Amino acid sequence: MTRLRVALCQVGSVVGDLGGNARRVGEALAQAEADGADLAVFPELVLTGYPPEDLLLKPGFISDSLDALSSVVAATRRCAAVVGCVDRQMDLYNAAAVCAQGELKGVYHKRSLPNYSVFDEQRYFVPGERPSALYLVGGARVGVSVCEDAWDPSGPISTQAAAGAEVVLNINASPYYAGRVAERRRMLATRAADASSALVYVNAVGGQDELVFDGGSMVFDASGEMVACLPQFEELVEVVDVEVGPSFRKRLLDPRGRRRARPLPVVEVSTGPRNPGPAPRRSPGCAEPLGEEEEVYRALVLGTRDYVRKNGFREVVIGLSGGIDSSLVAVIAADALGPDAVHGVSMPTRYTSRASNEDAEELARALGVHYTAVPIEPAHLAVSEMLAGHFAGTVAGLAEENVQSRLRGVVLMALSNKFGWLVLTTGNKSELAVGYSTLYGDTAGGFAVIKDVPKTLVYRLCRWRNSRGQVIPPAVIDKPPTAELRENQLDTDSLPPYEELDPVLEAYVEGDMTQADLLAAGFDAQVVQRVVRLVDLAEYKRRQSPIGVRVSPKAFGRDRRLPITNAYR
Repeated sequence: MTRLRVALCQVGSVVGDLGGNARRVGEALAQAEADGADLAVFPELVLTGYPPEDLLLKPGFISDSLDALSSVVAATRRCAAVVGCVDRQMDLYNAAAVCAQGELKGVYHKRSLPNYSVFDEQRYFVPGERPSALYLVGGARVGVSVCEDAWDPSGPISTQAAAGAEVVLNINASPYYAGRVAERRRMLATRAADASSALVYVNAVGGQDELVFDGGSMVFDASGEMVACLPQFEELVEVVDVEVGPSFRKRLLDPRGRRRARPLPVVEVSTGPRNPGPAPRRSPGCAEPLGEEEEVYRALVLGTRDYVRKNGFREVVIGLSGGIDSSLVAVIAADALGPDAVHGVSMPTRYTSRASNEDAEELARALGVHYTAVPIEPAHLAVSEMLAGHFAGTVAGLAEENVQSRLRGVVLMALSNKFGWLVLTTGNKSELAVGYSTLYGDTAGGFAVIKDVPKTLVYRLCRWRNSRGQVIPPAVIDKPPTAELRENQLDTDSLPPYEELDPVLEAYVEGDMTQADLLAAGFDAQVVQRVVRLVDLAEYKRRQSPIGVRVSPKAFGRDRRLPITNAYR
């Protein structure tokens, strides 16, 4: 039984940072070489970062990315490397380069190009043809595939295994959403067992705009048993000894002795003794799976950290209302960036309760973040007086309420402009869905941390975070939600209770149900009609809201693209 020592290089990239990404690959490759690995496997498009989007339409970017690949190839020694890159052969391909000993040994072109949800690969790439070669690495025949290729039961993994591959690699930039890792595990276990081939899955890690890549790289044996899995949301290089078998002849023949498939040419990639490294081991074991709340929370932390840092910001500012949404955003920011990088600003008016002010200050003290109060009542009075003549004879209502929210946006953006702090908005998915937000008010900012988190999940995340050390005042979690823009206001004055609202939103937004579907599913007719109307009317607001971390299968933005002018109900 052959053992192939594979380094799972679960590393992150910065889109467009070609030189930096090449250096990161080089550092991980050097670590793999020092650990005595036969093969180092990197994520999909690790050199360009994923997704590079319309950078791929720039010929200069493609040329520079190929130069970055050349630098990685030149740095390889005995340890072979499989590196996600772009390849230009008349057309443009999403590719995996196989290199060793300073030479490019071969290139695989991704065959299945996803064009749904957040993916738009058919805009840029041409699908590859049938796999043309296997690679002999450390005495094992190795096949290569890229991300979506693994989801096709009759795709490249099956083809390569039937043609003699004893190990199949699948390199990925697979975005996170809640529960995604379990889906991957089931699919990959099935693919390995069906192919009777060991399978090595390596995923990217890190945040890129609204997307989060969660790592969770895995290794399966030829029976489909998972023998190693790396933690989610962590960058690391881990060496796994993969047991390779059965024999090449068995793999080519079916139980009746008939040839399964035409064998592929085998390209010899690396030879020679391993470098001194750690004692061989079957696997590093499997990381403990995360609970739903912890998994989502860690995705939010990672997505926030990388968006802030990769875009050159050092500090952030948050409007602290004493409510549950702004409290959760502040805690995530403090965990992501450190308390000293977070500025909390309370902006009370005549309608802000004493309890809310105290809760905001208590939260800031518990987190250790910077805290200040900027009362906006003087500005509120001035604007009200300025508009009094124009509003004469009308009943006070939404317009007057929204003045307060927009004044808070003015304050936060002024602080942002003066000190270079990024404004983190605090609206949740439930509010965003039904338009329970103020354009140019509480939606004003650069990054919406909990944009894809329904209100009911907000509460669960707060309780989970407090279970790890209480920082959110219990009163914040216990009191009814309110915007405090008028006397005795509650969210339920304008919306159904969130326990009723969120299931309807999930079915309508994420499940793509029509109004008729919702009624047939048993939802209350009045609630359905009200919610559907609110969601559809709020599309123009969502188009103008900042991006935020994606943690559901269908987030507003990349995932859900509906016309603003739309008469269909």
